[in-house]
Amino acid sequence: MSVIKTFEGREGHISQKTGYDPVSLSCSNESLAGAVSQRACVYSGARVVLNPLTDALHLVHGPIGCASYTWDIRGSTTSGPDLYKNSFSTDMSELDVVYGGEKKLARAIRDLAERFHPPAIFVYSTCIVGIIGDDLKAVCRSATAELGLPVIPVRSEGFRGNKNEGYKAACNALFELVGTKEHRPASPYAINLLGEYNVAGDLWAIKPLFEEMGIEVVATFTGDGRVAEIQRSHTARLNLVQCSGSMTYLAKKMEERYGIPYQHISFFGLGDLASALRCAARFFADQSMLAKAEEIIERETARVMPKIVYYRSRVQGKKAAIYMGGAAKAVSLVRAFEELGMEVVIIGTQTGDRDDYRKISCMVRDGTVIVDDANPLELRELLAVQKADLLVAGVKERFLAYKLGIAFCDFNHDRTTSFEGYDGLINFARELDASLNSPVWRLPLHRPSPIAGSRGLEIEKGIEKAAEGGVQADV
Repeated sequence: MSVIKTFEGREGHISQKTGYDPVSLSCSNESLAGAVSQRACVYSGARVVLNPLTDALHLVHGPIGCASYTWDIRGSTTSGPDLYKNSFSTDMSELDVVYGGEKKLARAIRDLAERFHPPAIFVYSTCIVGIIGDDLKAVCRSATAELGLPVIPVRSEGFRGNKNEGYKAACNALFELVGTKEHRPASPYAINLLGEYNVAGDLWAIKPLFEEMGIEVVATFTGDGRVAEIQRSHTARLNLVQCSGSMTYLAKKMEERYGIPYQHISFFGLGDLASALRCAARFFADQSMLAKAEEIIERETARVMPKIVYYRSRVQGKKAAIYMGGAAKAVSLVRAFEELGMEVVIIGTQTGDRDDYRKISCMVRDGTVIVDDANPLELRELLAVQKADLLVAGVKERFLAYKLGIAFCDFNHDRTTSFEGYDGLINFARELDASLNSPVWRLPLHRPSPIAGSRGLEIEKGIEKAAEGGVQADV
């Protein structure tokens, strides 16, 4: 059952939870043409996964706009090398389209390797490369032999699918590095962190907790990561996967070839973070490690709880809307809002699959709207119908929320505030408080209808009527 009128072809992508049966949602298909989908292309998906590798060189084979669009695409920070902060492109022109860009690409790889001496080079293909047929694999294979370093093609032509296909392209590229360097972990308890991108320094709040438990983090995929760490990641005994949408595919490939099991975890929120620490300790079945994990959980929870209680008193009872790129973040946010006494009334993702939506529908309350691959018009109407007080989403949705007079919190991968770990939840709660209780909402605002013309007024009335009666707005 949809709570709003949708574009033709979008009927199955919005549903409202009623009863105990899990919601069945249409998903994992191509975005509706003309609906201004929030999804990004294959190339963008590959870049957000690979770009946080700090010492790798990232070369975009295509027009300059593609490299510009994804430059510094994540707010990933580094504790050392910063080569990843540079954006390199072959800057293909009309003549390259006519005569081919393989020679230009080969020269660019040779020149960049000589100037920067990177341990590896990732070469991304764009739409135009797929159209004209440049043989990216052959160029990279030849460059690898000539330069003596991994030059890895990333098959990321934008038209190949959606962002999920970009994740797979990135995982396939990373898998070419895995197992190419020998390593003996200093600790018998060694793990990899997959789907952790060190946004705003998140990793630096998590890694010390595992180290205190006696666990060595061999590699992080890919936040604050190094090429050498990825090359020796096959020596870990367990993969902990945070961003399931981007990294489960790689975790399965590593389990198949190297026998490394994986577990899905989250480092956001008190409950999920405690579960992640216990998950690692239980896997290694070491009683002293289990005791240390419980000691850390008890100590850190007691340390941050006074501030959490304070912020909870200021935000509890408010209604939150969630719209994330991946389902893992959305699920963690539901639990975090429960810890803060807030109610989730809308939850959506760009790349969730049916299992993700079934899991979400089992977590949320009756009446919660679940949406896949939303467009701005749908979000705008859902926020009104569900009477949301807050939208947690990416930067693209910020202005939609503000125009509707709704508080906003940026949870995207370009944020500058750390939200993971124990102090991260304090930061998150502080931002919610600052936005929800801002004095600006007490000003007498005159907000014209965001939908122009007399038809916009009819839609406004329809939405208000639907919100009052809990029925579908006839718009």
